[in-house]
Amino acid sequence: MTDRQQHFVVTGASQGMGRAIAIRLAEAYPGAHLSLLARTEESLNEVAAVCEAHGAEARVYPCDLTVEISAAGACEQLLAASGAPALYVNNAGTFLPGGIRETTFDTWRRQMDINLTSAFHVASRLVPPMIDAGSGHVVFVTSVAAVRGYPRGLAYCASKHGLLGLARAVREETKTLGLRVTALIPGSTRTSSWDDTDLPDERFISPEDIAEAVLGVYRLSGRSVVEEMLIRPQLGDI
Repeated sequence: MTDRQQHFVVTGASQGMGRAIAIRLAEAYPGAHLSLLARTEESLNEVAAVCEAHGAEARVYPCDLTVEISAAGACEQLLAASGAPALYVNNAGTFLPGGIRETTFDTWRRQMDINLTSAFHVASRLVPPMIDAGSGHVVFVTSVAAVRGYPRGLAYCASKHGLLGLARAVREETKTLGLRVTALIPGSTRTSSWDDTDLPDERFISPEDIAEAVLGVYRLSGRSVVEEMLIRPQLGDI
């Protein structure tokens, strides 16, 4: 079992912000142990290889976090292998567009499962061991859609508002128990969700900037916590 002070868990680690976060943590803590969760094993292995090239040890846990038994199995395995994490970054999520006329129940349920229920599945299994250990940091990567509404983002906005509520509730429950909890609230970030856009990359936040923000809030002393951090593109929302 590794030193839990160097154990970091990242969900949605196979691409986009999760990939950037995992790699940045490996760069900053070359002796760290990373537990990487996502659905696509091949992509997870590629990220793990990059992390290990920076001197970290990385284990991959391919799983579907929307399925309780799959999420529970991954959490049990990583806890058995590495113990309670010092940092758990809940990043798994996706965007399914649609307004009130277009959003079907299946789309609604899928969006809630990926963005909100999956976070509960993992947090409910990782936060209690962190409480028992007496320290740790939880970062929920939400969205600017958690604090405002967007046309054709009905289910997405609702799911991200729910995720922010989850983060706030965990913060209040654990603030006297040794844990720090941060809700990271990024605006439009250049990930695969924007692959069809003709807007220039400069119009978006880079995933590397999100990773740097996660590292920054984690590195604060235990006397302080960034409860919520809103990051937007320099020119504002898209």
